[in-house]
Amino acid sequence: MPMPRSAPALDATVVPTGRRKLKTQLLTGLSLTALGLAAATVLLLMAFGVVESDKGPVGGCVLALPFGVGGAFVALAVWQGRNVAVIIDGAGLWLDNGRARQIVPWAVLAGVGMQWSDMGKGVRQHSVELCPSGPIDGRDPVLWALIRDEEPIGPGLPRLRYRLTVHAAHQEQIMAAIRRYAPPHLWLGVAQRERGHIGRPDLSRRPRR
Repeated sequence: MPMPRSAPALDATVVPTGRRKLKTQLLTGLSLTALGLAAATVLLLMAFGVVESDKGPVGGCVLALPFGVGGAFVALAVWQGRNVAVIIDGAGLWLDNGRARQIVPWAVLAGVGMQWSDMGKGVRQHSVELCPSGPIDGRDPVLWALIRDEEPIGPGLPRLRYRLTVHAAHQEQIMAAIRRYAPPHLWLGVAQRERGHIGRPDLSRRPRR
């Protein structure tokens, strides 16, 4: 469905969503990785007899190893996603996953709105709902993970749509940009949904490499 275009406009609103996780989650991932490396080093020193071993230190080091592996995966994922951004201009809403970029043009939409659900303890989940007026390319390498097949959110709207998860820190900025750039007749407003409405991508749509 999205029509190819080279780049967003110079006056586009750019929201670097990947940077929100960079400081906190990267630090956590690296800390856990360091813990795992330290545990592995101690185990090696014990194996070669450099450090005396007993059940206590060995058990603690063995337990620390999975945390180190998990931390490495977290740090890698956060680092790879550091350049993820949502870009909004007069042509449409762009998603840049750090490796490739794709646009959902306003011209192919029947409506766009903001939804949220209450997760308790003051936590809310926000999403941008992009409802197409025609078919969706379910194998698009950038947008496939946004596709949801659910009951239409309004009369005359399709089941298949794009759902972009938005952190609370970016919700106001993204909504303001949509209201600024999208044709006014597309705006569906803000609506509350059931708890955990974000859902999960349909993995069967994942493009083959």
